[in-house]
This record gives sequence, structure tokens and C-alpha cells, in this order.
Amino acid sequence: MIILLPGILAMAAIVLASNILVQFLFGSWLTWGAFTYPLAFLVTDLVNHAHGPKAARTVVLIGFVVGLLCSLVGSQIVGEAGPLVTLRIALASGVAFLVAQLLDVSIFHRLRAGSWWRAPLVSTLVGASVDTALFFSLAFSSAWLWLEPSNDVAWANEVLPMLGLGPLAPLWVSLAAADWMVKLSLALLALVPFRLLAQRLRVQVG
Repeated sequence: MIILLPGILAMAAIVLASNILVQFLFGSWLTWGAFTYPLAFLVTDLVNHAHGPKAARTVVLIGFVVGLLCSLVGSQIVGEAGPLVTLRIALASGVAFLVAQLLDVSIFHRLRAGSWWRAPLVSTLVGASVDTALFFSLAFSSAWLWLEPSNDVAWANEVLPMLGLGPLAPLWVSLAAADWMVKLSLALLALVPFRLLAQRLRVQVG
């Protein structure tokens, strides 16, 4: 476990920072958390590269627990519109994180024997896409209203031009699209630090 400490601390820091920064808007469609959360995929991939999928899953599960604790704290803080973290937000966040990160671990492990960039790029692109789809649909779509009937998400289902320019769609779809584009962009940029850091790590598959 000690050998995983850097990965555990990095994952915990990213999850904590993202839970704080998601409270602050960046433009009309994003929050600052959108720029920190994708780094979780970089951490998972580096741990997977250095120590194998079992170790990567351990780091993911610890990140999941940190996320649950953040949601618990957030649910106790009441703002003008109610608790900072509702049941739907907490559920969506936890499910999206766990499913997407474990999917990333599995895909990375299957592709690790190929070109150095293929495993981190493909696993992150797939994982990030699943993460976005799960989180925004579970948290805001009217189709999942039964998860928490008392939580009014009508604002997120207001029909508007997508990203202010495209066809009409619920607001949450625009939010998801903007988040997804950031994740894809960062997935490409993350190849640089992955390459540099991976070269310093000893591969220990097990």
C-alpha cells in the first residue's frame, strides 16, 4: 500500500479539489471542476502502467470513498437553493466515477501491449465519455426524476439552443456536451505528462 501512496494522495486531492471547484462557474456551460476532474484518469492510468490493474482499482476505490465523504459533507451545507449536494448529485457522481474509472482500468490493461499512447488515450476517451453520459443524465434528466422527486431539476430541462448555437435541447445536454469536450481535450493534452512520467516508472504488472 505504501508504494501506492503517491497515486492515492493524487487521486484524493483531485477528487477533493473537483468537489470544491464544481461550485464555481466558468463561463455559461462549465465549472472550474471540469478542468481538474479529468486528471483522475491520468492518475489511474499511471498507476495501472506502473503497478497493474489491481493497484489501479485500489486507487479508484479510495477515490470513490473520498468522493462519498465529500458528498456527505456537501449534503449538510445548505445554500440559498438548498443542500449543496443533493441525493441525485451524490448518486450520479459516485456511479459515474466508479463505472468510468473501472472501465478505464480494464481498457488500459487490454491495450497496454500496443503503442505507448493507445492505452491511455483510448481508455480515457471511453471512460470520460461514459462518465459524462452517466453523471449528467442521472443528475439532471427528467427521466430520472423518480430518484429524488423532491429535487426540482426543471431548470436543467429547459429547452434551449444547444451550447447557445445548435439545435434545441435540454440545458443539461449543453452542460454535458461542454464537459465532454473539455474531457476530450484534456485526454489529448494528458498524453504529454503520461509519457514523461511513465518513462520514470518501473512497469510492474500483477
